Amino acid sequence: MARALQLAERGRFSTHPNPRVGCVLVRNNEVVGEGFHERAGQGHAEVNALVQAGDKARGATAYVTLEPCSHQGRTPPCAKGLIEAGVAKVIAAMVDPNPQVSGRGLKLLEEAGIDTSNGLMEEQAVALNPGFITRMSQQRPFVRLKMAGSLDGRTAMADGDSVWITGPEARQDVQLLRAQVDAIVTGVGTVLADNPSLNVRHEVTTPYAKPSKQPIRIILDSQLQTPLDANIINIEGQVVIFADKTVEPARSKALQDKGVEVVLVGSDQNGLDLPEIMAGLAKREINECHLECGAKLAGAFVQAQLVDEMVYYMAPCLMGSAARPLLDLPIGTMAHKRTMRIGSIDRVGEDVRMVLNFT
Repeated sequence: MARALQLAERGRFSTHPNPRVGCVLVRNNEVVGEGFHERAGQGHAEVNALVQAGDKARGATAYVTLEPCSHQGRTPPCAKGLIEAGVAKVIAAMVDPNPQVSGRGLKLLEEAGIDTSNGLMEEQAVALNPGFITRMSQQRPFVRLKMAGSLDGRTAMADGDSVWITGPEARQDVQLLRAQVDAIVTGVGTVLADNPSLNVRHEVTTPYAKPSKQPIRIILDSQLQTPLDANIINIEGQVVIFADKTVEPARSKALQDKGVEVVLVGSDQNGLDLPEIMAGLAKREINECHLECGAKLAGAFVQAQLVDEMVYYMAPCLMGSAARPLLDLPIGTMAHKRTMRIGSIDRVGEDVRMVLNFT
């Protein structure tokens, strides 16, 4: 199973909206076939392993990181392929969270006389597909908040100057974060202040398969203030702007004429309806969102309990009490503080990268 998980990892940058899956076929203590899912619409891990194994698949044990699918999607059901190949046993790391599958694949195999089990190295399999699991179980994408700041938790000077807090190695590392997600989300404040592109640079190299396309760039802009000459809407890739339902139609048309999709949603005194937006992204089959934004929007996502993971690049510098904070997050008492679990701490160039998960 460890080998199957290694294979699944090869699809980290290319499988979305599908999950990352690996498969190893073993007969008489010998690996006879292995495969992984690389891109949507192409062969699933089990199919690729069966092709490599050929006739040797008969009587083999299949180790697969996710329950074989039982429904017809972009490709035929993998459970049926395993049955037709004559495998004797299927060991899945985890049951598929997709309601269309969720136990049905294993049941189909059992009905065909194939011995099945699940749960082997399940924790590692879950960690490989946080976006797919979150979308299927919570009907929203997995949200990763990326922030870069100083040792004293500041992201920009009082006048907005933030170039550059972290070093080139950290900035290159961010490209890999962007490359593995379906969408990059920001607010209009960041667009107006920094005029970012928020794309994956063409020169970025990933350990395995290249990203299939640029992530969708999402702008939360209640009054459609995004300039028509903004970098973010004038480069390759799809752009979607979420705005308030009461926005001026003429402004919406001007952006649509630039190829931007404008989606109108509800709002309240705190801004656009973030849960509604996230539910809308899930319907677009977006598994993982990379959130790069200012303190106000970042704080709003945290307050709405929509941030699953925070990646903080901390530079070894002090910017002072007048500089801008990481988050606009009003908390009055220690009892209401937001706690996080440290996932990892690594040095990236001269900076420190902390991965933290909300509890």
